[in-house]
Amino acid sequence: MPSTQALKGRIRTVKSTKQITKAMQLVAASKMRRAQEATKASDAYTEAARGLLANLSTHTSVKAHPLFVQREVKTRLLIVIASDRGMAGAFNSNLTRLYAQELIADDKKNIKNTTITIGRKAAQFVSRLKDTQVLGSYQDLPDKPDSSALHAILDTARNLFVAGEVDAVDLIYTDYVSSVVQQAKVRRVLPAGSDFTVEATTDHADVTYEPSTEEVLDGVAYRLVGAQLYQALLDSRASEYSMRMMAMKNATDNASDLIDDLTLEMNKARQSAITQELSEISGGVEALND
Repeated sequence: MPSTQALKGRIRTVKSTKQITKAMQLVAASKMRRAQEATKASDAYTEAARGLLANLSTHTSVKAHPLFVQREVKTRLLIVIASDRGMAGAFNSNLTRLYAQELIADDKKNIKNTTITIGRKAAQFVSRLKDTQVLGSYQDLPDKPDSSALHAILDTARNLFVAGEVDAVDLIYTDYVSSVVQQAKVRRVLPAGSDFTVEATTDHADVTYEPSTEEVLDGVAYRLVGAQLYQALLDSRASEYSMRMMAMKNATDNASDLIDDLTLEMNKARQSAITQELSEISGGVEALND
């Protein structure tokens, strides 16, 4: 059995760790609430954007637009959205597992792929993989990404797709369902409107766009595809904070349990030492009486 002093030292260490995890839990909870508000505020707009793009993709005059062209997928761009820091439970591991599954699926189908990583953990994971091409890596983005980083990623994806260098652009991110449910998923953003199902409608060949179809769709499609990327970033951040809060809560609870166990063990050791001393004193008294 460890000595009383050793147990006291371990209790102090665990209490110190508990204070840290408790503080991290509170910080994550505060950031989670703000992230929740941000993702919920834009979610309706993003869903409307997906529906509008899907509806536009059924128009005969739109199908030939560079951002709506459906091609056989021989090469695709994967945009992986992870976190910059760890200690967020299974947040990053769920995401990288899904990413690895997508790579394996592409390999079986003889589909080439290239990757853009968002978040330090995604970059670290991809750097350990062989034969994986990385076009760019973005780290330390704010909770609400600024337009410069967002447009840099979006422009790269659009240019590659329009040039025919990739036939599809997919987001791999964590969808925020609720504070206790987050799901890693894949969403296709290019070709535009391909990930949303609309009811069958009549042919829209007679629809006209002013000043021209290409000019209208260049702005509309770009903005609405960007909305989906922005929403994925917000969902990922809200999911990260939710899972970090839960991970730190579990760590704090485990620390409390460990402190209780160590305190009980210390009390037993102290009681054992007292009992031993009393026994030695009693033995000494009896020896003197004899």
